[in-house]
Formats: sequence, C-alpha cells, structure tokens
Amino acid sequence: MEAYQQERFHQKTGHVYFIQDNEVHSGYGVIRGLHFQKGKSAQAKLVRVTQGSIVDIVVDLRPFSSTYMQSFRIELSAENKKQLFVPKGFAHGYAVISENATVLYKVDAPYAPEAEGGFSPRDPYFSFDWGVPIAQQQINERDLNWPKYVKA
Repeated sequence: MEAYQQERFHQKTGHVYFIQDNEVHSGYGVIRGLHFQKGKSAQAKLVRVTQGSIVDIVVDLRPFSSTYMQSFRIELSAENKKQLFVPKGFAHGYAVISENATVLYKVDAPYAPEAEGGFSPRDPYFSFDWGVPIAQQQINERDLNWPKYVKA
C-alpha cells in the first residue's frame, strides 16, 4: 500500500510539508482531544489507522471560513484504509471504537505546549457522537477540563 505520495497529496491540499510522524496505541473507549495549536504554532495533520478503528472528529475554528464551528466525523480503520487531512485551524480528536487501535499521524509543525488549546469532548454545544457509550468513555482529566466551546 502506498500510504503517502507527496506530489499527489500536494495536488489535493496545496504544499504541506510534514516534519514529524507520531504513533499512538490505545484501548477501547479512549477519547483523545479535542486539541489544536494556536497562532504560528498551528499544525496540519494527516491521520490514519494501522490497527483497529476510530471515530475521528474535527471542528473548523477558522473565523472567516464558511464552515466555521462546524464539525466533521469519519470512521478511520485499518480495514477501510481511509486517511483524514486536518488543515491548520481545526480542532482534532478521536475515539477508539475497536478493542485496540494504532493511530499514525503526520504533523507539519512542532508541538508547542504554550500554544495548545482545546475543548472538552463532552462539550454540550457540539454533542459529539463518539461511537462509545458515556459509561465506557475513557477521557483524561485534562481533556475533560478544557473550557466549553472556545475559539482558536
């Protein structure tokens, strides 16, 4: 499988140059996010799953976009081999809906802790469908305690 081919990718997204690959392995019900990097530290991401399945959700935080504050949800899995490009200016999060999942993602800028933002995966403004019953959701305290509905 050819997972990434720069020329074809650039034809679809414009010139995005990835500098780092990250890999995360999690069990069923784990929800990571929703996170974003602000200002000059904003990151574009290319997300795929090599083992298991996730529900991936992004929210457009670009104030002048026609899709501002709208969310998009997609299932990514090792089986369907779909990938999701997350442009700069979007919040991103995912939930593991299989027993385990391994998520790989490329980023085009280094992580900057001082520029990190986020909002709770349970934010009532959005009412996200994570594909995991609330009683089985595993969300770390930091993600649960992000403020409700914030702007980038």
